[in-house]
Amino acid sequence: MYYYSENLINPIVNDEPDPSAANVLQEGLGGQFGEMRTMMQYFFQSCNFRGNAIAYRDLIHAVAVEEISHVELITRTISKLLDGSAVAASENGSSHGKRRSNGAGSTALNMAKEQMNPHHYIVGAQAALPVDAAGNPWSGSYVHAHGNLVLDLLDNLVLESTGRLQKCRIYQMSSNKTLRATVSFLIARDEAHEMAFAKALESLGVNWGSILPIPKFDPAEFPEVQKLVDAGINRQQYHFRLDDSQLAKIFNGAAPANDGTELVPMKEPDEAFDVPSSPERIEEFAPGLDAEMQEMVDALTDYKEKTLRKRKTGK
Repeated sequence: MYYYSENLINPIVNDEPDPSAANVLQEGLGGQFGEMRTMMQYFFQSCNFRGNAIAYRDLIHAVAVEEISHVELITRTISKLLDGSAVAASENGSSHGKRRSNGAGSTALNMAKEQMNPHHYIVGAQAALPVDAAGNPWSGSYVHAHGNLVLDLLDNLVLESTGRLQKCRIYQMSSNKTLRATVSFLIARDEAHEMAFAKALESLGVNWGSILPIPKFDPAEFPEVQKLVDAGINRQQYHFRLDDSQLAKIFNGAAPANDGTELVPMKEPDEAFDVPSSPERIEEFAPGLDAEMQEMVDALTDYKEKTLRKRKTGK
């Protein structure tokens, strides 16, 4: 059974709309090494787990559940970067913020055709899509669930390392605060997941500590990441279980990074953050409930309540 608490694992920071930043961030969502793959890969590995080495299954499952929250976080971040971009471009005269003489902005979505991925406006109504930065749909063929514990853990370690490398590159592509806040959090959490899978491999006699972390970089050059590292979230792993988990049998003790830090198993993060609501977008024909539809909803609700009351009381 799965239970949902309507909170985000990291806050989404406000900044100006930035369709280009939104599109590069799509790689971190629907790319070959993005959050959708990590979520599905670890989920299938934990569901298909064979044998009674439950602590390893619980570790893989714990990361899988966290990845669900990462998919939500990065999806909402992309949508935040897109939302209102058409209005902002119209006010500025063009999608590039420079007024032109050919009537740019004369139609509500004029700027959309100039974007790297116009599907964000045609298909997604200024919202994230399950695609990579080139617009290719996410594919289940990305998922590796070999059925061999060591091979799965090795594959997961490469996946986290490559995903973290790409996020560091995405961080360097934009100074937009909305993008950087989310990407910085994911860089720090990817390192925690590197530690989780490396620790599991280490317990099986496979030593990957000499080449971690990947990429090798100084967190001080990434101020938002440094703040998260100082808070220690890159050495925590959560299991999100209402019942018992054996995660701590694997994720504990010295970090495989050999930097003197310790791994900290936890039920859940110390903080949770509000989920932002998205405003209606009339230019996208995505108005939510207009007055007429709201009237129909209210009437249906009233009818259901009267019917239920009649069944209970006979009146």
